[in-house]
Amino acid sequence: MERFHWVQHRCRQLLAVDSGRGWYSAPDDLPNKSSPQRASGKRRRVFAHHGPHRDEYEAVSKKYRGNAIRTTKYTLLTFIPMNLFQQFHRAANIYFLFLALLNWVPVVEAFEKEITMIPLLVVLLVIGIKDALEDYRRYLFDKKVNNYVVQVFCGLQKDYIDRCWKDVRVGDFVRLSCNEIIPADLLLLYSSDPRGVCYIETANLDGETNLKQRQVVSDLPLQVCEFTPESFHSRIECENPNNDLSRFRGYIEHSGGVRVGLHSSNLLLRSCTIRNTETVVGIVVYAGHETKAMMNNSGPRYKRSQLEKRLNTDVLWCVFLLLVMCLAAAVGHGLWFKDFRDSIFQVDGETSPALAGFYVFWTMIIVLQVLIPISLYVSIEIVKLGQIYFIHNDVDLYNEDLDSRIQCRALNITEDLGQIQYLFSDKTGTLTENKMVFRRCSIYGVEYPHEENARRLEVYEAESNEARGRSVTLRSACSRKSLSCRSLSCNRSSVSLHTLTAESAEEEDQLSGPVQTRPGAFCSRMAKDVVPDPDLVRKLTCLSSSGLRLRDDSPGTPSSLELTYITDFFLALAICNSVVVSSPRQPRHVVPEARTPLKSLEDIKLMFLRLSFSPFSALSSPQNRGSPRSFTSRLAIRGKTGSFTFSTPPNTGPDASGSGPDSNQESCKLKSKADFPVMEEGEEAAQVEDQPPEEALKDAKASRDGARQDVDSEEDSDDELLYEAESPDEAALVHAARAYRCTLRGRSAESLLVDLPGIGSLAVQLLHILPFDSNRKRMSVVVRHPLTEEVVLYTKGADSVIVDLAERPKDAEQAQESNRITEQTQKHLDAYAREGLRTLCIAKKVLKEEEYDLWLKKQLLAESSIENREELLLESAQRLETGLTLLGSTGIVDRLQEDVPETIEALQRAAIKVWVLTGDKQETAVNIANACKLLRPADQLLTANCESKDACAALLEGLIEEVQRGEAGPADRTEDAGFILVIDGRTLDFALSEELKNSFLELSRRCKAVICCRSTPLQKSQVVQLIRDQLGVMTLAVGDGANDVSMIQVADVGIGISGQEGMQAVMSSDFAISRFQHLRKLLLVHGHWCYNRLANMILFFIYKNVMYVNLLFWYQFFCGFSGSVMINSWVLILFNLLFTSVPPLIYGVLDRDTPAHTLLQLPELYGAVRTYKVYVPSMFWFTVLDAFYQSLVCFFVPYFAVEGSDVGDLSFGSPINTSALLIILLHQVIESNTLTWIHVLVLALSAASYFGFVLLFSAFCELCSHPTNLLGVETRQMSQPLFYIICAVTTVTALLPRLLYRTLSNTLRSPADLDSAQSHEVDSYRRQMQRWNLKHSRTSRLPVCADNPGLEPGVDEVVS
Repeated sequence: MERFHWVQHRCRQLLAVDSGRGWYSAPDDLPNKSSPQRASGKRRRVFAHHGPHRDEYEAVSKKYRGNAIRTTKYTLLTFIPMNLFQQFHRAANIYFLFLALLNWVPVVEAFEKEITMIPLLVVLLVIGIKDALEDYRRYLFDKKVNNYVVQVFCGLQKDYIDRCWKDVRVGDFVRLSCNEIIPADLLLLYSSDPRGVCYIETANLDGETNLKQRQVVSDLPLQVCEFTPESFHSRIECENPNNDLSRFRGYIEHSGGVRVGLHSSNLLLRSCTIRNTETVVGIVVYAGHETKAMMNNSGPRYKRSQLEKRLNTDVLWCVFLLLVMCLAAAVGHGLWFKDFRDSIFQVDGETSPALAGFYVFWTMIIVLQVLIPISLYVSIEIVKLGQIYFIHNDVDLYNEDLDSRIQCRALNITEDLGQIQYLFSDKTGTLTENKMVFRRCSIYGVEYPHEENARRLEVYEAESNEARGRSVTLRSACSRKSLSCRSLSCNRSSVSLHTLTAESAEEEDQLSGPVQTRPGAFCSRMAKDVVPDPDLVRKLTCLSSSGLRLRDDSPGTPSSLELTYITDFFLALAICNSVVVSSPRQPRHVVPEARTPLKSLEDIKLMFLRLSFSPFSALSSPQNRGSPRSFTSRLAIRGKTGSFTFSTPPNTGPDASGSGPDSNQESCKLKSKADFPVMEEGEEAAQVEDQPPEEALKDAKASRDGARQDVDSEEDSDDELLYEAESPDEAALVHAARAYRCTLRGRSAESLLVDLPGIGSLAVQLLHILPFDSNRKRMSVVVRHPLTEEVVLYTKGADSVIVDLAERPKDAEQAQESNRITEQTQKHLDAYAREGLRTLCIAKKVLKEEEYDLWLKKQLLAESSIENREELLLESAQRLETGLTLLGSTGIVDRLQEDVPETIEALQRAAIKVWVLTGDKQETAVNIANACKLLRPADQLLTANCESKDACAALLEGLIEEVQRGEAGPADRTEDAGFILVIDGRTLDFALSEELKNSFLELSRRCKAVICCRSTPLQKSQVVQLIRDQLGVMTLAVGDGANDVSMIQVADVGIGISGQEGMQAVMSSDFAISRFQHLRKLLLVHGHWCYNRLANMILFFIYKNVMYVNLLFWYQFFCGFSGSVMINSWVLILFNLLFTSVPPLIYGVLDRDTPAHTLLQLPELYGAVRTYKVYVPSMFWFTVLDAFYQSLVCFFVPYFAVEGSDVGDLSFGSPINTSALLIILLHQVIESNTLTWIHVLVLALSAASYFGFVLLFSAFCELCSHPTNLLGVETRQMSQPLFYIICAVTTVTALLPRLLYRTLSNTLRSPADLDSAQSHEVDSYRRQMQRWNLKHSRTSRLPVCADNPGLEPGVDEVVS
């Protein structure tokens, strides 16, 4: 630790010497570049509220917002004007307002002024009430949050006092305790943990329940007593508020002028919760609406659906029809006015025919206003809310294990789910479980197959399939009580909702017990119980025998160099991660002290000096005192005083039933033998040599229980360690290292506690972590080796990157050995990929002190930078991660999710092209494609791997010709056979270029599926955008990780899977599901229904409006085109507003053209609907023509019935209006595929409301709308038989063509898929009847047929 502080001090000196090389550290003779003018642009300066910078605090704090939040839109004074202003941003309300104002002009007045105000007032009132209720709920929530209490330091009282959240300001010191919610974005200055770390839970922010580690700003003293705000004299400069949750850039400048960089691990975000840390103190840097949480608080995503875009076009056609009809009326009125100037009618002689026609044009705009279906937009929003409600509450889309249901984050593209043509899917976590389990590995070019481990996975797979029906339900235990289900005690951890699954009955019993031990993230029993490979166990056992170091030539004995590779390999697995370690009896932040080795490290180092290792000098680098063999030598010496034993994991086969409660425990035990007498070196060597490895393993199995009993009860056994990782890969590798007794026991900000085989617990000084990113595709840690005192870089990452970074030794012998290891490892990687395993490479690099000091200087400069920090850190990491020594590789199995093959098969049958975009190796992706039935035996695989653009162009042309020949190939080619294109990332870059994208499109369009391997997040989004824009198809992208966010946002429909990789994909998606199999019902059922319902409802709305408006238009031919109407104005206004408004809404929410089980079993229906689209231009014009016909019948049948009589206008209009209502309601019945009691009730209430209103209005309203409403007209009309005869004849005549068309359409033009659906229904009913008859015949033994009473019922007999 002293050496680490010396390094820090040395780095500060270097920064001070070279301070002129960046704006962030200006020398004394130059003006400070962090002046207020510059800071006001892109940066923020923060000073302590109480301290020596009081004046500066007052100057800058005025422009910073307080911590009070306000999510409401209105106040009591601003509600009416602001709400009206917002509502009149909608075209529908402006349209209604224009018509209402137009009706106030006397020369164009069509109705009474008050009547035309009714539609607008109703819409404004309903929406205003809704907005007021929503805003009031937001007000109550804001009030509750703003009045939360937190402890803030008070300078006057010199102590922390309780203060409401709304009173917290930037620069305040805030003290928080365990389980408290963070009120603002705080810079962590103190933690009660002696190592300066604390843990937060971000479930309220991003839904992730895994704890995140945060650390105190480096270079601050780690006080034993609590932090004293009066002693804080530093100032902070950081970036201005932004919504990037993963980034925080800035520095803190101490009074001495030393600047220390700040990063995201120093920032505590608002809305997160302190966990497992007694006390923390931070200074507020962002407050209120400037916090990252509030800046990410956006509402639901808004996208315009394709159906809505089509509707806008049709609304324009309706506007065109309206203008044509109004223009025709204006011309007709002008001609009529001209011809009848000297008639007996009272005519204004001063008005010219042209002017009179102009007035009538605007009058007819008012009369025919309903032709524009503006109210349809409001109705669509209501229908979509109803559709989302039923999708959200579908039990088939509910995941009981995680207590999660589908989330509909975009509220207005439900119908697009029924029009998908291309589906782009990630692989890991989307098609697979993303529950990584260690399967096999390769070290030093030697492959270890772990065959017992493979058999164990097969047994777990069988157990998992049996346990699916008895999954653990977390609702009652967790989700109903709290977001994360963390324990209220700081010394106890609890359940992580993201990781619990019913792997076995034992876990179910464990959860239901009185004391719930929390499994770490990704710590299922399958991942933990790794069975060691016997060969690798034997080689590791050699570490406990120092005598073997001189007999490298004996058969089967590993060399010192191989032992070095093996040890470094497992040490890298254990420490190259960000895993949080804890136990049920200790909080996560407590790191157990290192158990004292049997001999001190000083004694071990002295032993190293007395030994010679000349046999390995040829392979050691003379410049590197950290040669690989040196560590092996130290491990061999350590074998004199300590040893380790392996025990097999609990039997998971059929004999495991009697294994008892220990069956769930970790298999391998490290047993300290401090109480045992120390053997002489030769005795120990002889003992190990004489005992065969098989017998040693048997002895290890036999001594398992005894070894467990010998472990001191004061110590935490390995079985009690709980690992919580940020990714399943990390957890799998840590568990694999633990199985070989290289156990990660604890973690702090500056050190790691690791058990090494044959040595015991050692503290490894952690110098730097270079986290994984998608550009580097690797993660590294820089540590100081506990034995050699060398600075060592351990790296793990994608094989395509690590192999390229491997060192090329100049020495011939070393180069030959390095090439052998690389070639063998590459062969093993390819074999792993062919098995569908995820592969990672492990490497190391020993750094010289001078090299490390030089790199550290530039790294600290990059960390303290605000501008271009990410680029500088990337360059610094890439500068260090070169010249690596390849240690080996790992193969991790990631099982397919349940029903993935069936889902992909159904999607392909639905004519949806499925593409897989993954960053994995080509062989892995192809293997997974085979497993999930994306690639079938009859398909032909096309591979595109090119090194240059010219080669890619030639290859694409050749593949296109090959596909064309295949399409025109032999007739015996199976119908399901197709071409599958597999393309790697480099070739994909070439294919996406401007010159080759057309060829790539042509090839991919002809392929059945495309698999893009080694693709980056940017390439994924580029592929989706290319297909969407160039082919003009409906695209859907589905993924589960942050690397899928870009393609999810680019696609027409983005779906996130709430899996093991956090919630970034979910937060960026339009819909969020928990399993890939849910896509099947979401698209094939709900997508099909939503599209059909909405398309038919839009056509029905257009039909209804056109039909009713034309009744008024036909009447103009008999009233001189004067704009008069034959219907009472109140009834005219309420006809669309009340009497016929609700049935279409019910129709749009509840109608089902095909049952759900039929749509699932016949996915071809999905493609058929897309082929025979419901809502296309031809259907629009067909609907308009049908409406014209029905309006002609509805008007002229009553006209001819009363022609020649003295009937008045309202008496003539009464049967027309009633017939129109009946025609519209019965038309919907004809078009409906479902008729439930809800439909019948709504239709009956609509008709009853009409008849009730017109009768009461006619009977009692004497002065209403006089003289257009004559008293008793409707009452008298409805008392005459002729009225009902006219209505009946009119209704039947109008609907007969529509009924005939629907009948012929379902009979003659029925698609083959619909015939299949109908036959499927018949077959299903037939089978049900057969089963019922068979069951009852066996039960009662009654004769089935009178002709043969003793005969058991057969299938044919039952059916007949």
